[in-house]
Amino acid sequence: MAYVRRDRKTVKRCKLCRDNVEYIDYKDLRRLREYINEKGKIIPKRINGNCAKHQRMVRNAIERARKMMLLPYTND
Repeated sequence: MAYVRRDRKTVKRCKLCRDNVEYIDYKDLRRLREYINEKGKIIPKRINGNCAKHQRMVRNAIERARKMMLLPYTND
């Protein structure tokens, strides 16, 4: 029986870790818009490749921006 080699998935690296980001500001809308989809939902970390620490920071910043009415809750 021949051994079948499976292709390995490429590991997504956290862009924020690579750029040494320590804090994500809720007023930085240009960066936050990268992490929400066209309907206004937060993109999960398994898709965008964030680590858990930075995904929490992104989520908190987006929620703060929504409360301050800088970002919409939904885009219908």
